[in-house]
Order: sequence, then structure tokens, then C-alpha cells
Amino acid sequence: MDSFAHRAADWDQPSKIKMTTVFINELKKNISIESGWKALELGAGTGLAGLQILPELDSLVAEDTSAAMLEVLQGKLTGDEKVTIINGEIFDYQQCDIDLLFSVMAFHHLPDLEKALNHIATIIKPGGYMVIGDLMPEDGSFHHFEPIPHKGFEPEEIKMQCTQAGFSVEKLYVYDTLQRERIPGTISDYDQFILVARK
Repeated sequence: MDSFAHRAADWDQPSKIKMTTVFINELKKNISIESGWKALELGAGTGLAGLQILPELDSLVAEDTSAAMLEVLQGKLTGDEKVTIINGEIFDYQQCDIDLLFSVMAFHHLPDLEKALNHIATIIKPGGYMVIGDLMPEDGSFHHFEPIPHKGFEPEEIKMQCTQAGFSVEKLYVYDTLQRERIPGTISDYDQFILVARK
């Protein structure tokens, strides 16, 4: 079931565009992207993050479980770009040729984080990077108290899981705060962290 199907057409709102732009800017502060790189975006959605750095890459793999979101992404491409679209899980990508794997606000949707990190470690080349942008621990209101695998992440816990999967965590800090009215009449702050790790 595509839980994002009904939201895909209207996904590219100013708040989402701003959120992904802030993440990409933060990523670039920490990593010097090289023109020969192949990158993979986990949870690419409509491509709001990935398409921002595509011109600086050799190629991009856009993975997402939502066919509807990827259809919107496909509509943004002219056909000349080196973009491979994968409608499926991260486990569906098997090659060990990724220089940079990045993800913004998708890791909290991964049911088995340990399994995902172990697999990610097999597809990133030695010396390659993994950059994650996601939520600090929250009370569940960010997703309107709907059941999702993770209500944000404790920094030390996700850092430990990355280390156990074979990564060296170089940076982990709060880089932005989202303000959202998830409970009617109440504006809540949701801190986002960025994690920069190297294989």
C-alpha cells in the first residue's frame, strides 16, 4: 500500500522545499561533492533534495517505496539526466558503487534500522559517505500520533548503530528546527539533526 499516494501531487509545498534546501546546504558544509560521484537518496520522494545536487554528481539513484511520489519525480526529468529510479526498499539496491548515500526525513520510516544500516554499509564504497537528516526524539505528534517505526532518534543510540554497522560517525548535531501546528492551536518545535558518517 502506498501511504503517500494521496499526498504526492501536493507534496512540493514551500515548507518542504525549504526543509530540503536547508538539509542540502548543511550537507554541503560537511562534504565536498565530487563530479565523478554516484549518489543514492534513500526516500527520495519527489526529488526535492536529490535534484538540488544532481548537477554536481555523475549520477543519482532515487529510491522510494511510494510509486506516486516517484511519478512526480519522473515528471521533473527531461530524460537527459543520469537518474535511476527504484520503486522499492533500499535492500533492492545491491551494487557496491555508491560514493554518497543521503536521506532527509526518511529514516524514521525504516522498520528495521539495524538491518537497513548493515545493508547500506554493503552498497557504499570504502571511503564513501552516509548523511542522514532526521528528527530528534519527539512525542509522536509530528505524524499526528499515527503509528510509525521511530518517533525521532536519540543521537547516541543512532550513532552507536552506525558504528556497529561499520561506519565512522564524523558529525552529529542539531541543524534546524521545524515549527508545525500538529495539535490544533499549538505550535510545536521539532529539532532536526544531521549525521555525517564515513565507511
